[in-house]
Order: sequence, then C-alpha cells, then structure tokens
Amino acid sequence: MSVTITHLAHAAFHIEADGKILYVDLEEHTRPPDPADVVLITHSHTDHCDPGNIKNVLKKGTVIIAPQDCEKKIGEKITSLQPGEKKTIDSVTIEAVQAYNVKRFRSPGNPYHPKGFGVGYLITVGGKTIYHAGDTDFIPEMEALSGVDVALLPTGDTYTMDNSEAADAALAINPSVTIPMHTWGNATDEFKKKVESHSSTRVVELDEGEKFTVE
Repeated sequence: MSVTITHLAHAAFHIEADGKILYVDLEEHTRPPDPADVVLITHSHTDHCDPGNIKNVLKKGTVIIAPQDCEKKIGEKITSLQPGEKKTIDSVTIEAVQAYNVKRFRSPGNPYHPKGFGVGYLITVGGKTIYHAGDTDFIPEMEALSGVDVALLPTGDTYTMDNSEAADAALAINPSVTIPMHTWGNATDEFKKKVESHSSTRVVELDEGEKFTVE
C-alpha cells in the first residue's frame, strides 16, 4: 500500500494512506487541504503548533496527539504520549520517541528543547513507518530506531541539528528515504551528499507543496 507525504511548510506534513489523513506540526503558514483523522504535534512552539490551523482540520472523531502543555494552547482535548508509549487509531499506530537538545542552548544550561518538553513520532500506516524527529539534536536514542521507511529530519541548525549532524542521524537510523525539514531556507546539499555517499538511503528534498509517495 502506498503512503503519500506532502511537505506543507517548515516541519509541517500531510500524510495520506489507507484512507486516513494525518498532519504533523501544523503551523501558521500551512494551508491544510483536508479534514484530519489524526493531528500530531511534537511540541508547543508556535512554528509547530498553530491553534487556528489545527482547529481548521478538525472533524468529528479527529484525534489530537500532543504534549500536555499544548492542550490549553489549542483549546481542544488531546492525547499525550510519553516516549515509548503508543496509541492505535484504526489502521494507524503512533509511538512517541525522545526529542531534545544536547548542544543548543538559550543560555548556559538552558536548552531550547529540554528533555521532556517535546517528542518525535513513529507513525505506522499503510505498512510503512515514518519517523518525524521533531526539534532535536542527534541524540543516542536515535541509534535504537529500526525499521524506518522514511525519516523526516530537521537540518536548519540554531534550534536543531545542522546538515552534518542530521546526516549522522540518518546514517544511524538507516531509513530507506530521508527528507530534510525545518531548514529555515538553508540549502541541504551537504546533507544529501553525506547521506548518499555513505549509505543506500535516498535523500528526497521537497519544496513546500511537493509530494513524495512511498510504495
């Protein structure tokens, strides 16, 4: 069964498979085209969690999965998963995984994304597993991930991994395909070159609105 992934903006994606529509990290500049079966939010920062766009895709039965501090911001009931916890919604299984900074700080000892603040997600649908890393550095927990078909990895630096570190993450995870995100408009040539010269992983660079189908 095929899974179609559309890059909407920044770290926001539309995922369609098995008759289900999922969104991850809807933010201010996204234009979500369909009502959602599942909305995933990695953390409460504005560029990942826009209440207006989230409300625009809700329908009867939509499940919102997000860290607990997002509930008040969105104004809707949510399900919160801790790393290692899973939730199955019909044919979709969501597992939360760790996402945090070890190198990037607002001030000494104060990371932009401390451990426990946000998460990444493993999304299994249509027989495929998609990893959305959230906002994170290259962390040890990534080395334990396996069976990932598509890895969506931030490469923009400042708040997350840069191109080189994201490439190291891709090499550790060893997905079939990796898609750079959260680039802040920076080129991803270095990421692509490093990943594809050291592994069989294919790098797919998607502009906003572009789609990729996993068969």
